[in-house]
Amino acid sequence: MQAVAQTLSNLKTSLCRRVDVGGLFSRNAVAHKWKAPFRSLSLREGVAWRTQDLLEQSLMLHGSGHGLGARILLRSAFESVAVLIYLNMLTRQVLAGALDFHEYSKKTSTLLLGSRDKSTDHSAINIATVLKKCDARYPGIEKLYADLSESAHPNYEGVCVGYSKVDHENFVTTFSNRWQAVYGGNHVDLIALCLMVFHSEYDNEWADSFSKLESWIAENDAILEATKSEVV
Repeated sequence: MQAVAQTLSNLKTSLCRRVDVGGLFSRNAVAHKWKAPFRSLSLREGVAWRTQDLLEQSLMLHGSGHGLGARILLRSAFESVAVLIYLNMLTRQVLAGALDFHEYSKKTSTLLLGSRDKSTDHSAINIATVLKKCDARYPGIEKLYADLSESAHPNYEGVCVGYSKVDHENFVTTFSNRWQAVYGGNHVDLIALCLMVFHSEYDNEWADSFSKLESWIAENDAILEATKSEVV
């Protein structure tokens, strides 16, 4: 538990606190006249802040014996990391010629600005769709999220498993808070897993694909300018 806490502390101190658009132009003026790279960067850093915050609170609740809240926050952390995984997969598709850049740009808008309460002009993408895509890269992540979701909802696991135990022999049901007893044993390991996936996508996959995307945009700028009017 201490090692995970230290990893979360290190992540917290390294979080990006400012994005300078001028600095992006200095890095690659052609690539950064397009909005998609900026949205990718903003989404990456926002996900980092959210993931660290959720996992830190999840660990604190776990340490205090509040298993249900810890598990629900862990679920939210995994779906947050899934957004970054999906973003990186989309970027790789552009580089491979499997996704039109203008469509990619629209998808970055949806990922960054999507909402369900119509507070923005973009409808949020269904997280189940994102996780299904991510499962191709990280087999098992979709099922893990589904398992965590069972705890978050007031269904059989969220009510019966979490708060009751049946003695079938004596026909007696006893009630207590059972979350830590049932799921507490592997909670820290799951936080560590979430952090491992996050760091792989944040430090390695995003950094590599973003750099290559900048070069790709600069090389294809003329074509992108000629085709941008075709996209509504």
